[in-house]
Amino acid sequence: MPSGLEAEEANHYNPTMPERNSILVYSPELKKYPFPPDHPFNTSRAPKTYELIKSMGWLSGENTREVEPVSAERSFLEKFHTSRYLNALEKASEGKWNDVFLTMGIGTSDCPAFRGMYAHSILAAGATLTGANWILEGKADAAFNPHGGFHHAFPERAAGFCYINDSALGCMALAEAGKRVLYLDLDVHNGDGVAFAFRNRSDVMTISLHENPHILFPGTGFENDIGEGPGKGYCVNVPLPVGTYDQAYFTAFKQVALPLMKSFQPDVIVMELGADALAGDPLAHLELTNNVYADILGWVLAFDRPILMVGGGGYNVENTVRAWALAWSVLSGQDEGAEANIGLGGTLLGSTDWKGGLRDRDLAIPETQKESIMRSLETTIAKVKSAVFPLHGLQP
Repeated sequence: MPSGLEAEEANHYNPTMPERNSILVYSPELKKYPFPPDHPFNTSRAPKTYELIKSMGWLSGENTREVEPVSAERSFLEKFHTSRYLNALEKASEGKWNDVFLTMGIGTSDCPAFRGMYAHSILAAGATLTGANWILEGKADAAFNPHGGFHHAFPERAAGFCYINDSALGCMALAEAGKRVLYLDLDVHNGDGVAFAFRNRSDVMTISLHENPHILFPGTGFENDIGEGPGKGYCVNVPLPVGTYDQAYFTAFKQVALPLMKSFQPDVIVMELGADALAGDPLAHLELTNNVYADILGWVLAFDRPILMVGGGGYNVENTVRAWALAWSVLSGQDEGAEANIGLGGTLLGSTDWKGGLRDRDLAIPETQKESIMRSLETTIAKVKSAVFPLHGLQP
C-alpha cells in the first residue's frame, strides 16, 4: 500500500538522458477543418503547440525533425471501424444526412456533423500511423502527433468528440508487426475505445489513469474492468478521485503502472497525453500540473523503448499547449529540467506573474484534501492490484 511518505517523495526524473531520433508529426492542413466554433474541441491546440516548439528551437536539433503525415488508407481504417460507419462519416461530412447517422453518434452535440469532418479525422489518424511506421522502419525512436488521441471512437460509433480512433489504430499497426504494445492513457477520461479494441488480447496491454467514472464521461474504467478471455489482466483501469493532485497521481502511477510495465516488457509504448487532467480544465476536476507529464515521460523513457505519443483532450488551450510543448522537449531529449526554464515565462508566454517557463508552479493543496484523496486512492490501488497483479505473477 502506498504510504504518506511514498506519496510525498521526490518524483523528478533525471534530465540528462541522451537525445533520441524524434519526429513531430504535424500538418497545417488540419487547420482547414475546425470543429464548429462553439464546440469545446479547439483544433488550434496542435498548431499553437507546433509554433511554440519551433520558437523554442526544439525542432532544429540534429536528432529531431518535422514530418508531414498522409491520410490513413481506408483499408487500414477498416481494421477497426466498419465500412458502414466510415461511409456514414464521409456522407455526413459532405452535408448529406440520414437519420441513421444519429444511431452511430454522428450529429450529436459531442460529435457534430461538419464539412471536412471526415478529411480531418483520417488525416489525424494518418499522422498517428505515420509515427508508428517511422518507428517500425527504425527511422525514429520517438514520435509525437499532437493532432491525435481520439480514444473514444468505437467501430461503429462516434463519441466524446472522437470519430476515428487513431490511438487504437496506432496500437494495431504496431501489434500487427509483431510488437508487444503498452498503451498508457493519461487523459482525464477513460480510454474506452482503445480498451474495447484490445479487451481480449494479451499482446497489447492498456493502462488508463482517469477521473472517477461515476462522475465523468464515459462512465467506464472501474477497477474490476480488466479485460476478458486471453486479455484478462491486460486491461488496467485506475479511477482517480476528484481533486487528485501531483503527488497522489505519481503514487498511483508508480504503485500500479510501473510494476505492470516492467512485468509486461513491451517492445513499444504508446502514450495518450490528454492535458485535461490539468488543474483549470473546464471539463474535468483533477488538479495536476504539467510537471506530472514531464516526470512520467522521464520514467517511461527509462524503459528504453520506442514511444509513440498522441495528444488527446485538453480544453484550456494555453495550458494544453504548454504541457504538450514541455512533453515534446522531454520526449526528444531537449529538456534540461525545471531550472533551465527559469526566466522564459514572462516574455514567451505574455505573462509577468510566473517566471518558470513552460513548467507549472506547484499548487498549494490543503492537508485535509490530501488526506481524503490518499485514503480513497489507497482503496483504489488495493482493488486494482488484487484484480490484476496475480495474473502477472506480482504480489498485490
